[in-house]
Amino acid sequence: MKVERETALRAHEQRFREAGRVFGAPARVNLIGEHTDYTGGLVMPMAIGFRTEAVVSGRSDGRAVFYSENFGEEASFEIASMGRSPEGRWSDYPAGVLWCLREEGIEVGGFNMTLVGDVPLGAGLSSSASVEVATAMALLAHAGASLPMEKIATLCRRAENEYVGAKSGIMDQFVVVGAVAERAMLLDCRSLEYELLPLPAQVRVVICNSMVKHAVATGEYGDRRDEVEAGQAVLRKRLGIELLRDATVADLEACRDEMSAASFARCRHIITENGRVVMAKEALLRGDVERFGRLMVEAHASMRDDFAASCEEVDVLVEIAMRQEGCYGARITGGGFGGCTVNVVRAADAEPFVEALRGEYAEKTAIAAECFVCAPGDGALAMAAQEVGR
Repeated sequence: MKVERETALRAHEQRFREAGRVFGAPARVNLIGEHTDYTGGLVMPMAIGFRTEAVVSGRSDGRAVFYSENFGEEASFEIASMGRSPEGRWSDYPAGVLWCLREEGIEVGGFNMTLVGDVPLGAGLSSSASVEVATAMALLAHAGASLPMEKIATLCRRAENEYVGAKSGIMDQFVVVGAVAERAMLLDCRSLEYELLPLPAQVRVVICNSMVKHAVATGEYGDRRDEVEAGQAVLRKRLGIELLRDATVADLEACRDEMSAASFARCRHIITENGRVVMAKEALLRGDVERFGRLMVEAHASMRDDFAASCEEVDVLVEIAMRQEGCYGARITGGGFGGCTVNVVRAADAEPFVEALRGEYAEKTAIAAECFVCAPGDGALAMAAQEVGR
């Protein structure tokens, strides 16, 4: 399903018998820099063409009504008495944004909202951040308020951390808000400073969905986060290092006997991954796609072995990809435990790459992978600015 703004507007009008205003937010893929964001590290994501549309119109009874076209379900809240009360379903994400806006002191009047999206769920492409940011953009407009990019991103992250209960970092929300077309974003997750980097014209980014779904609010993602924090606490106590961003492998080795083997391995992944992001930036600025691709493969091995966040199907996708003509690099992307691979492929070979990858993957796993050839797209703020300019 490819979501168009007109489709979302029509769905809202059919549901609520009134016209609304529409606000969009993209999905994202992370080229390199996995599980570094919540320890103040470096990441390199870009926005992609999947998106969520949020259509909003007012109502006079002080209620918030969210309708998901995808789920065919409605959720309703009394805004004035709303507390932090997640229900463990899709509505927690937009409700969490509303809760955070009110915590920020922004008065939001009653509204109806329709959410329509085509971001694959559980694929590591940040469907949650897409919903959160689209909701935030719509509710800010409805409230007649505005916030800077950094504040929108941190507010949406807070919704996911404190309301939904997922231990995600800032990367997803930040790039979904602030991405710029034709550029990857190198984001410093501690300072929130960023650079926009060009991708070489001769390559395409191909996303391949293993069709193995993951959920980040529970399970192994949270376990990995706990193991990282335990290792980081040892570094803080022993060496005074607050964040893994500032640690070296030598620092980690010096504390090895004071942490579990799991914490050591998880922290080693993050420390070495930050180094790979810096080298990946240098490779892009030199136009050295071969070097960039090798760093992606190293990053996948680290996610698989040190972070233990891959799975058999994703490993098969990476193995098949690296045998194909024109593939410079491939790795798991997103939180892990399933989801997608991101592949950097010579433009002329992109379509044959997809055909060969899908065929071999189906042969080995009996799973039909979904593959998408992508270009870096705009974030929610740039999308909104384009709508205003029309």
